Amino acid sequence: MALTRRKLAGFSALTLASFVASQAATPAHAEWHPFATTATKSKGFSHWLSDITLTGLIDGGIMANPARPTDGYNYGNFFADHANQAQLNQVVLTLQKANTGDASEYQVGFTLQGIYGSDSRYYHLVGISDQEWNARYQLIPAQAHVDVHLPWATDGGLDMQVGILQAPMGVEVMDPTARPFYTLAYTSQYSVPFEHVGAMFNWHVNKTVDVTFGIDTGNQVTFGSSDNNSRPAGYFGINLNNLLGGKLKIVELSRVGPENPTSTVAGYGYTGRVSNQAERFWNDINATLQVNDRLSVTAEFNYLHDQGTRTPYGSSGPFKSADAWSVVTFLSYVVSPSVTFNYRGEIYRDNNNLMVTTFTGNNSYMNAIAGRGYTTYSNGGQASDRGTTYGELTLGINYHPDLGKHVRVFALRPEIRFDRSLNNTHVFNGGRNNGMFTFGGDAMIGF
Repeated sequence: MALTRRKLAGFSALTLASFVASQAATPAHAEWHPFATTATKSKGFSHWLSDITLTGLIDGGIMANPARPTDGYNYGNFFADHANQAQLNQVVLTLQKANTGDASEYQVGFTLQGIYGSDSRYYHLVGISDQEWNARYQLIPAQAHVDVHLPWATDGGLDMQVGILQAPMGVEVMDPTARPFYTLAYTSQYSVPFEHVGAMFNWHVNKTVDVTFGIDTGNQVTFGSSDNNSRPAGYFGINLNNLLGGKLKIVELSRVGPENPTSTVAGYGYTGRVSNQAERFWNDINATLQVNDRLSVTAEFNYLHDQGTRTPYGSSGPFKSADAWSVVTFLSYVVSPSVTFNYRGEIYRDNNNLMVTTFTGNNSYMNAIAGRGYTTYSNGGQASDRGTTYGELTLGINYHPDLGKHVRVFALRPEIRFDRSLNNTHVFNGGRNNGMFTFGGDAMIGF
């Protein structure tokens, strides 16, 4: 896939994942320009059409679990949730007109992207595609937005995107070519949003500072009855670029707004209106250091606090809000032009066992977002006031040979992963174990 939320102009955040993809996994081949003409010097509308590109990608994988969990699920894993079963994760088509001109010029572009596969189950928008499918493989409009560059106020100007947007927070993204592993960290699944309808802005103050802000209807909801409450949410944050002679970049992004369904909050004995005042505070900061030509390291810290996701301790109160914090570290080492070694280590604290879960149904995740009934395996029967601290270590190889000008990207990514409850909560393998070992990976090819 040629486009993600960090590849768009004005919203890029140098992360380990994007570095691996851009420096190693994706050969520098020309994209197909369906509207290109021989009149390369033409102006006006025909010239604007000549920059439109169409790209595609197919990605699929499997994560084997020797313990053969009784429920058939790899606990705490979205993209490879079905143990010992191969999945077609994504078939992607992206039509894009990127804004790549001079920053002093007005520019208008767009992105249209559709994704079919098992990953789509987790990236729907309520009211647009969430009720159209009930199978494991589903179809979503992953991106559909207008991109405008405005040469205002500073030399870098202001970039704006309006429409269906992939959420910009965090290190790992949906695009498999822009992350180092097939599976995702707990942080990337439970503590960052996925998809929005709204507007995002990035103001390039100078060569060092970018300011990000935006407003939307909420995480994976739209308007009216398709919003799980009746209030918007929004982002604010800052990027620090070109530090240490261009080797270091720091990205901080925060988000605030109500995210809980009215029906869920009301189910705990509150009026539905409380969901509009029960704010969720998302905070993520990550820093990437390019140590040398081969070695890159990234550290991410995330903290989430939710005033509306509450759980009773016992048959009646008191009530506590949900909290989760995490630290994730990444390392990428380029072994050769076609081989990259990747490491990820994570500690994720779910204070009330309200964040990490496995949704045991093809539509359960989106039903939970919308406030409808859903099935889930959450904490293995452990007391909710105990909480769980998860540890996760993943090691992998990215083999990405250059197959010629007609193949934009090809990669094989085997990985091994170790998950463990650091406070001995038995949540894995159908509630039998306090740890889980999985191995597998994915393969991708794109034009």
